[in-house]
Amino acid sequence: MGILKPYLKNNYLSIIGAVISVIVLAGSTLWQPKLLQTIMKAIIANNRNEVYDYGIQLIVLALVGIVAGIASTFFSAKVAQSVTTDLRADLYAKVQKFSFGNIEKFSAGSLVVRLINDMNQILNLVMTMLTQILRIPILFVGAFILGIITIPRLWWIEIVMILLILSLTGAVFSHMGNLFGRFQKWLDQMNTVAKESMQGIRVVKSFNQEKNETKKFAATADELKNLNLTIGYLFSLLIPAFMLISNLMILLAVYFIGAKIVSHPNDLAAIASFISYLMQLMFAIIIGAMTMTMASRGMIALKRVKEVLETKPDVVFNTSSDENSLTSDVEFENVSFAYPNANDDSLKNVSFKIKAGSFVGIVGSTGSGKTTLAQLIARLYDPTKGGVKIGGKNLQTITAATLRTTVSFVLQKSILFSGTIADNLKQGKADATNEEMEWALDVAQAKEFVDKYEDGVKHHVEERSANFSGGQKQRLSIARGIIGKPQILILDDSTSALDAKSEKLVQKALESKMQATTVFMIAEKISSVIKADTILVLDNGELVGIGTHSELLKSSPIYQEIYAAQLSRIGGQA
Repeated sequence: MGILKPYLKNNYLSIIGAVISVIVLAGSTLWQPKLLQTIMKAIIANNRNEVYDYGIQLIVLALVGIVAGIASTFFSAKVAQSVTTDLRADLYAKVQKFSFGNIEKFSAGSLVVRLINDMNQILNLVMTMLTQILRIPILFVGAFILGIITIPRLWWIEIVMILLILSLTGAVFSHMGNLFGRFQKWLDQMNTVAKESMQGIRVVKSFNQEKNETKKFAATADELKNLNLTIGYLFSLLIPAFMLISNLMILLAVYFIGAKIVSHPNDLAAIASFISYLMQLMFAIIIGAMTMTMASRGMIALKRVKEVLETKPDVVFNTSSDENSLTSDVEFENVSFAYPNANDDSLKNVSFKIKAGSFVGIVGSTGSGKTTLAQLIARLYDPTKGGVKIGGKNLQTITAATLRTTVSFVLQKSILFSGTIADNLKQGKADATNEEMEWALDVAQAKEFVDKYEDGVKHHVEERSANFSGGQKQRLSIARGIIGKPQILILDDSTSALDAKSEKLVQKALESKMQATTVFMIAEKISSVIKADTILVLDNGELVGIGTHSELLKSSPIYQEIYAAQLSRIGGQA
């Protein structure tokens, strides 16, 4: 609950309003049976004036209770919505600060569930706290005391009813916390399965895996169904059991009152009030138990949100540095890196230095560490050992803003966000002008198809950019990466979906229009980097070769092997 304190403090006036209205509501609820008893006495005594007077008081009290109930709901809902809105915003902001490692630790699916489903549970928790937590003790204690005052000799009936209901409640609700915890985990799993299936729908259909994916989703859904049914069965047994206990107690009360009505004639007027207090006691316990169940579910959700909020990002940027720009030379000093929970290093003692303005190719077999190396330049991860420098400065001393304006990373898997082409380009530079967008599209060889749209850069991008081909998405991604004219540009196999002609045009445009930029190009094809100033050859996480194409053909067996395997495709260029 500690993480909610600052959010609750921001709504203290509404909380005070909710507390006052809850007290008034509980007070009016408790006093109604007492007024009813007085009215019954007046009826028995045939005193019409008192019946009218107390009847009006009963109506006024009911109206006060209605107004207090509405006010309680209004203030509580206002606080709950405000708290969860602010908490969700802070949670989302925290996720945005996470490194790749943090995201992988939680999984994207789990984070989405925490942002949506868990927040709804917290909203219900806050709402319940304000509407029920204070009301239930007042009703319970008040009904118990007033019930004894109403018919003192039947005090033991209240005690017996309380003990029976509490025993039954404890037996059932002791299992609820565990059930709700399992429910949240399976909800995470179902969200992950659905997300993966939807995102990979083309793969699913291409390999005729619809039935398998349906079975996988159905298996997870069945687990959720079984948990919900178990919870539902427990609840369905509770209410009839509670009603049975309370009706038996009412039966006992009526029996003992009837047996002694001659010696206690005033009990005739009090019987209705006593039964009302018995029912209030029962409902206070029932609502209290259900509130505890909802609260336990909310506490589980709160714990999951707290886990995210208290997680420290693996990559923390310096906030005191004030440099505006860096030169584009890059240096690795004995860099080693291992992914979280990995047994082996993905990079091992890698050292090299690249001059500003160079075109650098990075080649190697699958899993050799090419992308890992590039991610360290962009500081998506921090090295396990050693240091990475840009412009002679260690990345850990550079602010996030400076690094992001200096280094631009274009991923192999092109991701465009729904909106317009212009919206996506402005992610690379928020204040980009139309001229700058035209320039970036021209360099990325995307202008040719963007100009065909009547609305140009205002053309709509559908969800997951489904209205663009793979090559178009890559070119738009490159345009987004270069629009800010970064000092360092990393292309992680970002031209793999382009044909040979388009790829050459992109490379020529980069050479002629971004001469001051240091370009790192990760490539599976040697033909893509054959003219690079420097080629880095990686094998099993180690830097096994560095030099130009011609130098590596003489000195690097690994490079020679890759080149020989691809020779037929690059037409003997050397």
